Amino acid sequence: MFRQIRLRGIGVIDEAVLDLCPGLNVVTGETGAGKTMVVSGLGLLLGQRADSGLVRSGRTNAFVEGVVELPEGHPALVRAAQAGAEHDDGELVIARTITATGRSRAHVGGRTTPVGVLAELGEHLVALHGQADQWRLTRGEAHREVLDVFGGGPVLALRDRVATLYDQWREATSDRDRLVSLAMERARQIDALTAALEEVEALDPQPGEDVALRAEDERLSHADTLRTAVGHALCRLTSDEYVAQPAPNVADLIAAARSGLGPALHHDARLGSLDDRLVELAALTSELVADLTGYLSDIELDPERLEAVQQRRAALTTLTRKYGESVEQVLGWTCEAAARLDELMTADDRVAHLAEQAHTLRAELIDASSLLSHRRHQAAVEFADRVGDELRHLAMGRAEVVVEVGARAGTDGELRSGERVRLTRHGIDEVDILLAAHPGAPPRSITKVASGGELSRVMLAIELVGAGTGSRPTFVFDEVDAGVGGRAALDVGARLARLADQAQVIVVTHLAQVAAFADRHLVVRKADDGTITSSSVVAVADEQRLAELSRMMGGDPDSDAGLAHARDLLAQTTTMRPVTGEARRVG
Repeated sequence: MFRQIRLRGIGVIDEAVLDLCPGLNVVTGETGAGKTMVVSGLGLLLGQRADSGLVRSGRTNAFVEGVVELPEGHPALVRAAQAGAEHDDGELVIARTITATGRSRAHVGGRTTPVGVLAELGEHLVALHGQADQWRLTRGEAHREVLDVFGGGPVLALRDRVATLYDQWREATSDRDRLVSLAMERARQIDALTAALEEVEALDPQPGEDVALRAEDERLSHADTLRTAVGHALCRLTSDEYVAQPAPNVADLIAAARSGLGPALHHDARLGSLDDRLVELAALTSELVADLTGYLSDIELDPERLEAVQQRRAALTTLTRKYGESVEQVLGWTCEAAARLDELMTADDRVAHLAEQAHTLRAELIDASSLLSHRRHQAAVEFADRVGDELRHLAMGRAEVVVEVGARAGTDGELRSGERVRLTRHGIDEVDILLAAHPGAPPRSITKVASGGELSRVMLAIELVGAGTGSRPTFVFDEVDAGVGGRAALDVGARLARLADQAQVIVVTHLAQVAAFADRHLVVRKADDGTITSSSVVAVADEQRLAELSRMMGGDPDSDAGLAHARDLLAQTTTMRPVTGEARRVG
């Protein structure tokens, strides 16, 4: 529900705050005070086209902000989160600004968003019924949705099954067609993959082999250099057979150093620790000499082995150029290629299986769609009758609603009757809600045969019939009482109150008979200082509300007779309204 709507610089409204309740919120005011600006401002919040003409004269921009309270997981909260918006325990703030030059900005949850996001949120938040806002009646799929929701659990469950079968059927058909169309390409892929796998198998590369061969190639190619370097190192460490002319070496120098310390060791204990370190150096030198000698003996001059290593490396390089940057990647590719080859080799079997699966799913889909169509026809009769009953209480007693349910012609499937139809996720039906303005008149599109006020009343009747059958948005009605008066006006108010027991309702009205049903009564008041006219919105209750109802009935707001008449009207509406739900307890 909308908890608050703030308007600034819109039309004659300088600044106004509408604190709304969960039930029936009624907006009234004198002609020209700016009641419709409330609906216009709400339309801006719902992403409607920005009109710079809405900006109040003397202002550079107009601003409207709405605070919405939503339960966790509500589709509007999900969409807002996708847009990067934030909310506070389900309280979401949406805003729209338009400039006098016609530029527009939108904000959702503190984040700047495209105006289109507001429109998407509006689909989940508000059903706006006014002169040109009958979105439920101008979109064909909305007619079907209204009927399906009215049909309740059996229809919705069957529709979900149809959607599931349709998706499965389309997937199987698509996979089958893809495999059939790629038959020649599949043969080429089989040949290419087979040749590639045979090439890899013939060489039989081992994990890490390329790294090991690279190191061995480096060692064999530089055997002479390695032998010379090691011999030189040994020469410096100790004299051996590799040295032509012996020279002072590390081992001899360490021994000489120990000999020099020997006579003085007993004069200072510290020299003992230094002598120990010389012993360690002598041992390390001996170990290092042994290791270098062993390394030197391992170095071989083997031209044949070097040639074999280089040939193997060249062969592996051929593979890595084709199938991966390393032997590990080549081996990984072979696993994937083998799986793909197996898939291609068994494709013919899969084509036959998919064809059979698609045939079975198509038959199940046709049966489920036919049953769904049958249930829609049943629901359509009851829906039309109940909407017609509501219209008789809304000063449209001669009008009749007709719900047409017809199969879409196509070639996707054939019903048992022989009719060829088009299959969709939503079934085979097209649904149209039509209006016959009077007995004998042909049913036509409601938007073509009904006035603005009649459109709103038709939508009120439709919403009443569907009340309690699904997740309800906030309903906004403008002109719902156009051309209505007397007892019919009381019926309109009573039905608005009944709808408000299921969802939040906001209605702009000029009839006291409707306003008397309000759970919260908001008055747009106009002030004129002779130069500038401005309006504000105030909530009225008790005596102030009686005065407003008296004014609306054409009486003196301060006269005893007018106030008495207003009290009588409130008493009359009390007996006509529902007394259930939290909304009824709002002042």
